Amino acid sequence: MANLPAHLYYAQIEASSAAFAAIVSAADPGLPVPSCPDWSLGQLTAHMGRVHRWAAEIVSTRATAKVDYRAVPDGRPPDDGAARGRWLTEGAARLIAVLREAGEDQVWAFGWSVPASFWARRQAHETMAHCADAQLSAGDPVHLPAELAADAIDEWLTVMSGPLYGRPDPRAAALAPGATLRVHATDPGLGENGEWLVRHGEDGVSVRHGDGAGDVSLTGTASEVLLVLLGRRPVSEQAPRVLGDRAVLDRWLDQTSFS
Repeated sequence: MANLPAHLYYAQIEASSAAFAAIVSAADPGLPVPSCPDWSLGQLTAHMGRVHRWAAEIVSTRATAKVDYRAVPDGRPPDDGAARGRWLTEGAARLIAVLREAGEDQVWAFGWSVPASFWARRQAHETMAHCADAQLSAGDPVHLPAELAADAIDEWLTVMSGPLYGRPDPRAAALAPGATLRVHATDPGLGENGEWLVRHGEDGVSVRHGDGAGDVSLTGTASEVLLVLLGRRPVSEQAPRVLGDRAVLDRWLDQTSFS
């Protein structure tokens, strides 16, 4: 899938950050996050706010090498709940501003030089996923916009679960040689942009759009499928549906992870 228009990414970063901040402002920071078992809501908040500032530092400085995540300016959230919420939305606003200014200028990302717009897409999906974590922590419903969720599935399958930093492709361990995983987001209007075939062939792991047979198929709305692929919800018997060899899917989910 081609990247979506930049304004959709900016809008998603802003909307997800606002929803996240509303939870943070009112909830106990010690609240456990079931989809991130090692984190409290306060730790999740600190991570999200610092990630925004880290990406903003990369983009604003046109970094050509990795920026130290621990050393970004204003990287520690305030203790007060309302102030934590503002800290979160201020970091998102700063990120959006530098992304708008940078346009397609080249910057560092996971060992590559890429257009700064890469970070608009990456941070829209990151913020959306961690907002979902906060909603799950607070017991709120999670409904991800179909177009953005499908784009996040695409990025996850093709980029973020792949060989970052030039390392060997972890998907080769997640999918046995010769195996094929079919992923299908069924929302109206997605068409082939909601269909993926992940295959481990002789030349490694490939991902292509379009319908086709797989050893196992994961089918549901883009929101349902994304939450399962990112380990945010378990596979259930109802949504999304699994058809075929469940062991192939279980291996994929066990060997790929998002944090």
